[in-house]
Order: sequence, then C-alpha cells, then structure tokens
Amino acid sequence: MKHAFCLLIALHTFLLATAQNGVPPVGGARAAGMGYTGATFGDINALFANQAGLAKLENTTATAFGEQRFLLSELGSYSFGLALPTNSGTFGVSLNYFGFEGYNEQRVGLAYGRQLSDKLSIGAQALVLNTQIPEYGSRAAVTFELGFLVTLLPELQLGVHAYSPVRVQVVESEYLPSVLKAGMQYRPSEQIRLLAEVEKDIDYPARAKFGLEYQLAEPFQLRVGVATQPTTVTFGMGYQVMDKMRFDIASSYHEVLGFSPAGGLVYQF
Repeated sequence: MKHAFCLLIALHTFLLATAQNGVPPVGGARAAGMGYTGATFGDINALFANQAGLAKLENTTATAFGEQRFLLSELGSYSFGLALPTNSGTFGVSLNYFGFEGYNEQRVGLAYGRQLSDKLSIGAQALVLNTQIPEYGSRAAVTFELGFLVTLLPELQLGVHAYSPVRVQVVESEYLPSVLKAGMQYRPSEQIRLLAEVEKDIDYPARAKFGLEYQLAEPFQLRVGVATQPTTVTFGMGYQVMDKMRFDIASSYHEVLGFSPAGGLVYQF
C-alpha cells in the first residue's frame, strides 16, 4: 500500500508539476480539450478558470465534470459548479474532489463576478481546501483567487488570473501553490476561437498553453490544444442540446503516461 501511494503521488506530481495540495482544478472538459486554457472563458467554466468570466452569464447555470488521469481511478478529479446571475453580479459555488480512499483532496469555493463596464469585468473566489490521509488525519487551509477580463477589441479578449497570490503554509516548509496566468482569445470569425496562455507557478517553470475551438455545425464544436511542462496534446468536442444543455468530452495525451479522458455536462436553467 505504501508503494502504491508513493506511485500515485509521483504521477500526480509529474502531471501537474507540483505535489502540493490545492492545485487549481481544470476548467471543465471544454478546457481539457483546448490545452487546459480558460483564462478568457465567459461561461460556467469560468468558475474554475477565471471568475471574472462569470459576469458574462445571463442565466443560472450548473456544471458537473470528471477527469480520470492516465486511466487510473485513484487519480480521478470531480467538480461541480453552480452560478446565479443577479443585478448585483454573478454569485457561484464550486466543489472539487481529487484522489481515492487512501489519499484525497477536497475544495469548496464561493465566487463572485461583476461587470464594471462594457469592456471590463472582475471576479474573485474564497476557497477552503482540505487534504485527508486516513493514517495521518486531515489538514485544512484557506486561500483565494482573483482575476479580470478585458475586451480589447470585439474579436479580442485578455484575461489575467491569480490563484492563491499570498503564500499559505499547509505544513512546515510546504505551501499552497501560487499560480499566475494570462491569456488571450481571438475570434477571427463566428466559427473559430483561438486561445493562448502563459501560466507560472511560483515554484516551477512557466507553462505555455494553446487551444482552438471550431463550430463545425450548429450543435457541434471541435476542440484541439497543446500544453508544455509537461508536453501534452489535447482534443475534444461539445454537443449543444436545445440551447439549455451541452455535453463536453475530451482527452489529453502524455507521451509517457498515456491518456486522461474527461467529460462534463453544462445546464442552463
């Protein structure tokens, strides 16, 4: 059991370039299909990627998402989110679970996004994170994330997001990861979105991420992407059902560790 536990932690480390609790979850299967981008999202997935994008929502929206890293059930990550637009801004709640019985991480967040002008929106989220190992108990930590989204041109957006910008100590000499990312989204046409991001964990090398989303037909969206550190190729698709529901599926491929399938559901009330 001890060796299996060490192997799982090593895999988690290799995938995310960090073995610390509190690594930000993926912004849904949409992000997973586009190189794990998301800083410029303006849908419910902004709840996990950049809360400023929540200000773009017009309807109460819920999402559920799961990813099984390298086809190992012990490395499963599962998220749920709900966002409620109001006249005072958009409020949201997010939940995330990663791991298995012998080691798991939980995250609960309360988010808020607000449109300050036609071109600028801001957002933030307060987070409670908990790590549990049955033999050693559990340990909780509190942090936050914040971001903004700017429309530079009708077809060009800029998003910046900071995750746990203040160093939070979990145990002696171990801290929650502090991650800063900046991204741009360009829409040369109504059918195509091009996304590019740079992400920097304070303790690790910068990571570049690129994604493309193509509206193949009215209900279908095709997605591809690539990310570095480690080098990962991604692909996926979305299917819109009656304007209220969308199914997303995706997978990433690591040349050493293999595939990580993902799937999600988005529903607008």
